[in-house]
Amino acid sequence: MFLEVKNLCVDLGQFHLTGVNLNLEKNDYMVIIGPTGSGKSVLLETIAGFFQPQTGKIFLEGEDITNLNPEKRGISIVYQDYVLFPNMNVFENIAYGLEKKVKNREVIKSRVYDMADRLKIEHLLDRNPETLSGGEKQRTAIARSLIVEPNILLMDEPFSALDVNTHAYLTELIKKAISDYQTTCIHVSHNFNDVWSLAEQVAVMKNGKILQQGIVADVFSKPCHNFVADFVGVHNIFEGEVVGKSKGITDVKVNQNLILHSSDTDTNDDKKVMVAVRPENIIFSNQSFVSSIRNQLKGIVTDIILIGPTVWVEVDVNGTTFKGIITPSSLDILGIKKEKEIYLSFKSVNVKIIDEEQSYSALFSA
Repeated sequence: MFLEVKNLCVDLGQFHLTGVNLNLEKNDYMVIIGPTGSGKSVLLETIAGFFQPQTGKIFLEGEDITNLNPEKRGISIVYQDYVLFPNMNVFENIAYGLEKKVKNREVIKSRVYDMADRLKIEHLLDRNPETLSGGEKQRTAIARSLIVEPNILLMDEPFSALDVNTHAYLTELIKKAISDYQTTCIHVSHNFNDVWSLAEQVAVMKNGKILQQGIVADVFSKPCHNFVADFVGVHNIFEGEVVGKSKGITDVKVNQNLILHSSDTDTNDDKKVMVAVRPENIIFSNQSFVSSIRNQLKGIVTDIILIGPTVWVEVDVNGTTFKGIITPSSLDILGIKKEKEIYLSFKSVNVKIIDEEQSYSALFSA
């Protein structure tokens, strides 16, 4: 394992990191998400060496760096407010850290021009940082951090101050530059597009704890906590009870008249659980159809909400509300309207079972 954070606890008075565990392979790109105040920035700065943990260890390539000074860790950090040196031009800002490692001026110049070319700022090298746009400042800050070839590049909300178009353009540039330099990266963000477009790994934080870490697709499709499920967009989360198992299928009763069928079988019988179904996995139709899909329900449309290019449809099924997503054209084709009867279908593999006791203890134990 390239980076290991083990049982990390940090006490900053009014804020704590509690029992944080994190693992990252070399060259991985991880995005950490979570609500404001969950401890994402504190975790980055502790890994960088700016805070000393009360307990726990940080290992980099097997070496314990918990008590190592920040400058000896080989870790670079980029903040959302850039922190460029105002008395230096762009070239000098980018070269600043490299000059501490390389003495040959021609090598420094060549590497700065190469980095500037990768990030499309070669035409700005003589400019003062105060004359740059937000996107140009951010590219300069990332170039300065990346050029020293750090063991890990940490980025704290690096794109938050940028407009949508600049964000999208910069994301592609950064992704390629980090890949070219084979840099291991941990990136704090509130933007889920950063997760999908950049990350191999994602971690979800809340109240100073990491609730779940893993491959992006797994965390988004198989949340192991009810907060994670809600935070990453699983809006159909129900309390239920396991009432039976047969041939690889678990039956969960979510109210007196409704049984959902799940392919998740790693749970005990007669056990209270949470079940989650992602909105995009729900199929709408005007009639029941012959299919291997195990969950086919009939309900009444209670609400229709247009959000950007998608439509959220809420359906009441025997007192339980389901939310699904369709396109406006599908809405018209199906003739979906409030108070209309509609059928919902979703596969058993898309019904995820979350252990209720585990999820609540993880969220609320202190």
